[in-house]
Amino acid sequence: MPYRYVVADVFTRHAYGGNPLAVVLDAQGLDAAQMQRIAREFNFSETSFVLPARDPAHTAEVRIFTPDREVPFAGHPNVGTAVVLARELAASGRPVPDAFVFEEAAGLVRIALRREGADVNGAELQAPQPLSRRALAPVDAVARALRLAPGDIETAEHAPQVVSVGLTFLVVQLASRVALRRASPNPAGYAALLPLDDARSIYAYTTDTAADTGQGPTDIQARMFTGRMTEDPATGSATAAATALRAALRGAGTTLRLRVGQGVDMGRASLLHAHAEVRQDGVWAGVAGNAVVVMEGTLVAPAAS
Repeated sequence: MPYRYVVADVFTRHAYGGNPLAVVLDAQGLDAAQMQRIAREFNFSETSFVLPARDPAHTAEVRIFTPDREVPFAGHPNVGTAVVLARELAASGRPVPDAFVFEEAAGLVRIALRREGADVNGAELQAPQPLSRRALAPVDAVARALRLAPGDIETAEHAPQVVSVGLTFLVVQLASRVALRRASPNPAGYAALLPLDDARSIYAYTTDTAADTGQGPTDIQARMFTGRMTEDPATGSATAAATALRAALRGAGTTLRLRVGQGVDMGRASLLHAHAEVRQDGVWAGVAGNAVVVMEGTLVAPAAS
């Protein structure tokens, strides 16, 4: 049985920029092993699979796979899947609502659709969990993992720390844009440091953004390196977690909004709009951005395991 898929570039307004995502529509009938094989075939940072919602009050169940594992939540798959589903509704003549609710392993992900004229061209998600702050990581070990010097790691605001709002990352602030540009994953350093408190990837960022003007002004420039030694062009879940951490450091009552550039150093410039709010029930965060469809087609299901 063939399955339809749509590929969208996320956190960009331009085709062949941002972070590519494959969305497999009407994926019921595929088991987890088949989904994993399809995700490995696309070999994008993530592939999402759309299934009927278990609760009819929700839009869909969405399962998300990297090339090597299923993850409970991720940012660019939610933004991209929302834009693709809105496009599908419009193409079939059905009304497009203002918001979707996706069921995911980490919890419910609420998504507000963004329109330009009559067309949905972006979305803003609310992460399914409040900020969780976990283990701290030694500066020397982090520097080795990123092929940097210990002095490149900025600790005045926070030490390298494992954080999550639904998916776990080691978040590291760097002292300069130059250091961020030099960073690259070191397999031996990763193996010695990760996994740490469920974090398998490192999200490195800097507030030194004056030299990056191609995307317009940004508050943060970031890069994210996976445990597979690959770089992600735009990481919504890590951006939301890092924004939540920075909001938490400012204390009660803080509302923080950040313009985050990512993917610049790998030729896939991305722009993410992140927000976080420190509330009595925790620090809640989200991220917004655009997406553009670049291709679509059908795939043959792998043999069942």
